[in-house]
Amino acid sequence: METNTQINTYIESLSEETAADLRALHALMLQWIPNGKLWFDNGLNGDNKVVTNPTIGYGSYPHTFANKTNKELFQIGISATKSGISVYVMGIRNKLNLAQTFGEKLGKAKVSGYCISFKKCEDLNLGVLEEVVR
Repeated sequence: METNTQINTYIESLSEETAADLRALHALMLQWIPNGKLWFDNGLNGDNKVVTNPTIGYGSYPHTFANKTNKELFQIGISATKSGISVYVMGIRNKLNLAQTFGEKLGKAKVSGYCISFKKCEDLNLGVLEEVVR
């Protein structure tokens, strides 16, 4: 199935409020990363078991795993979670930078080493999120 179709199917499967927020974030990500690779990860492993929430990804970067294998991954990801929405900022070398640099400026969000979690888009300062993404 084509990536755009997978993304639209995923968004439409969500509650109306979450779908509206994810649709808006998706449109912003496409503006902020206009030439980035578009990804969709359904959250299933090779055995078709759920290992993570489905995620829409943007851009790419080469990642080296602990076992020294390399794989291309998305740079930014967005996903609906049980408690709201998460934005994943992958490839950060210093896991404290995201929270220290942007944590207080983002609005009502929990910021960890590579993840920004929030209930709804109106809780976030989208201008600061754009800074994070860029």
